[in-house]
Amino acid sequence: MKILLLEDDITLQQSLQLYLEADGFLVDVASNADEAYEKTFENSYDFYLFDINLPDESGFEVLKNLKNSGDETPTFYISALVDISSISKGFEIGAEDYIKKPFDPEELVVRIKSKLASNQKLLTYKDITYDPQTSQILKDGKAEYLGNIQLKLFDKLIRNKSKVVSQYDLLDLLEQPSTNALRVNLAKLKNKLNLTIKNIRTQGYILEEVWERVLF
Repeated sequence: MKILLLEDDITLQQSLQLYLEADGFLVDVASNADEAYEKTFENSYDFYLFDINLPDESGFEVLKNLKNSGDETPTFYISALVDISSISKGFEIGAEDYIKKPFDPEELVVRIKSKLASNQKLLTYKDITYDPQTSQILKDGKAEYLGNIQLKLFDKLIRNKSKVVSQYDLLDLLEQPSTNALRVNLAKLKNKLNLTIKNIRTQGYILEEVWERVLF
């Protein structure tokens, strides 16, 4: 799971990044709104962890703008603001939870994992049904099995169906990252499951939702 941590307190930012990574998460960090926008433009994330008081725009504005652009990534706010109006505003914008500073990082991890687990629903694509919790793939009702690397690529692409996934995000999933190895694995994945994966030059790859034309 990949998290974007938006926090301008560098000491807290670094300690949280280390703690989350030690628990198995991939963590990118941003110190202000501009950096957060840049990161979300270049990468796909499974979870956002946002501070509110930032040097440029507030964490409220960042999430509001991301939501307005169609980004539905689950988000927690971490903040020293505990007044009811701030908490209410966070939930109204679309945050999933609000955690008061200072907090126990272990509790934060438990809450994140709980939220991510509750969001795990069956994903579909053409005649494929995928269970992210068990990694089970059914194609036309029959089980399909993928190698570890191809399964990671498939998981990343289907979670972000119809969105461009950065080439760098996909390379991170390979044991020996290279553009050639990525192309080979994606080609095998396409052929195995009959996927429509397209390369968007200079940006990454997209698993396209293909609609069949019906003629009358």
